Amino acid sequence: MSRADETVLTDRQVEVLELREQGHTQREVAERLGTSDSNVSAIERAAEENVAKARRTLELLRTLRAPVRFTVPRNADFDHLVESVYERGDEAGVKVKYCRPELQSHLYGELEPYTTGNRLETGVTVGLTEGGDVRVYPER
Repeated sequence: MSRADETVLTDRQVEVLELREQGHTQREVAERLGTSDSNVSAIERAAEENVAKARRTLELLRTLRAPVRFTVPRNADFDHLVESVYERGDEAGVKVKYCRPELQSHLYGELEPYTTGNRLETGVTVGLTEGGDVRVYPER
């Protein structure tokens, strides 16, 4: 078995994920571990949530270390947000890796739950990485 002690996963989560990756069904894993199918499902779901949180943590760290970081206030429209990304990138000498329509789509995809029409319902912290990727973190 793999070691979980240096990850965000529990030993049980690693055990379940390994068995599932080997092709075992939830029922087979449950029988092997002496538990129920629904418990195996819950363990898998919790593991995936932990992995997603770890990825988001790494993205946040990259953003905190990014050469460009700024906030956009609540009620700003997407045109202002897109323009701000390009302006701040230009000021810092960082080339945004998206053309305007791609950037608009990327930002809307990330921020759709926090928008009404073309306006932000919450403030947003924006990070522009050295590689030109744009990360967004809505205020919660």
